[in-house]
Amino acid sequence: MSPLRSLRQKHLQRWLPGYLRDVRERAFAPAWEGPRHVLFAICDHYEPLWGQADDAKGAARVAMWRRGYPELAARYRDADGRPPRHSFFFPGEQYRPEYLEPLAELARAGFGEVEVHLHHDGDTAASLEAQLSQALSDFARHGHISRDADGRHRYAFIHGNWALANARGDGRWCGVDAELPLLFRTGCYADFTFPAGPDECQPNVVNRIYWPTGDLDAKRSYETGTRARVGEVMRDRLLLVQGPLGIARRGLGVRIEYSALTAHDPATPARARSWLAPAIHVEGRPDWLFVKLHTHGAPDKQGASLLGEGGHALHQILTSRYNDGRDWILHYVTAREMYNVAIAAMEGARGNPYDFRDHVIKPPPVAVS
Repeated sequence: MSPLRSLRQKHLQRWLPGYLRDVRERAFAPAWEGPRHVLFAICDHYEPLWGQADDAKGAARVAMWRRGYPELAARYRDADGRPPRHSFFFPGEQYRPEYLEPLAELARAGFGEVEVHLHHDGDTAASLEAQLSQALSDFARHGHISRDADGRHRYAFIHGNWALANARGDGRWCGVDAELPLLFRTGCYADFTFPAGPDECQPNVVNRIYWPTGDLDAKRSYETGTRARVGEVMRDRLLLVQGPLGIARRGLGVRIEYSALTAHDPATPARARSWLAPAIHVEGRPDWLFVKLHTHGAPDKQGASLLGEGGHALHQILTSRYNDGRDWILHYVTAREMYNVAIAAMEGARGNPYDFRDHVIKPPPVAVS
C-alpha cells in the first residue's frame, strides 16, 4: 500500500490540521506552576450483544461486569477517597431489563452511571426522536438517567459508529443532519462521541471541550465551534467533550493515540503521558485537566482485560503517578460529573473540582453521589 493511500485510509486530512493547531497553541501557552487536578472518565460503548451475541451471551457479559468491577475498583482510590467510576453508554436498541438491573446495582454501589448510546441508520428526525424517547423511558425504569427539577430526562450521549450529525460521506448510520439540536431538545446536555480518529467522522476540532456553532441543522455541524472558556456558558445547545487525539511515540516509531482502551492496546505509562499531554481544559482554568477515554468493554476479551490485567495496569498508573498531591491530584468521575465540573469552570469556579461534580445535572435516582 502506498504511503498516500495509507494516510487517506486513516483520514488524517480531516483532523491533522486541527491537531497541528492544537500543538502550536500548547507550545506558546504559559506553563502552569502548581498542582493540577486530573478529571478522569472512562466512557464505555457498552454493548452486551456485540458480535451478534444471543441474549444469554449478553447476560453473561453483564454478569461478568457486575461481579468483576467491584473487585477491581476496591483496590484503588482517588484523592477524594472514591473508587474508579465507569460510564456505561448503553445502546438503546439492545435494551433488556436483565441487562440494566445489574448496572443499576453497580450505580447504587457508587461504581458508575448509565448514559445513552444509540446505533441507528436511515432515520428521520421523527423516527430518531422516537428511539431516543423509548431508550430514556426504558433506562429510567431502572433508576438510570438524571432528571431536572421538573422531571425532564437529562443525559449524555455517544453516537453509534461515530456518525454524529449524519457525518459519513455515504450517509450510513444516521440519516439526520440536524441531530445536535434534536439531542439537545430531548434532554442531552453533552456529547462524548469523539475522538473518532482514524474514522472519517472525526472533526477537524481536536483536543477540545467546545460548543458547536454555525448552522446546527447542517450535516457535520460539530465541525465548527467555540472553545469552552471561563465566563461563557451557552445554555441553548449541548456541549462537546473530546478525549485526547494525536501523534505519539511508540518505540522508535509513532502511533495515532485516540484514547481507546482495548485488550490489545491497554494502558501504559507512555500512553498515560500522551493522554495528559494535550492538557484538555476549559480555557482560563488550566489546572483542571479533563481526560476522557473510551472503550468497548462488554465483549469477552475487552471485558477480561478491563476487569483484569489491563484494568489494574490503568489504575496503578493513575493512582501511583498522577495522585501525589504535589504535582497531580486525581479525581475519578463519570461523564455527568465531568460535564458538571466543566460548567463550573466556565462559571469561574476554583479550588477542588470534586466540590462541583453535581453542580448542574444531579445524579440519577439510582446513583450514589
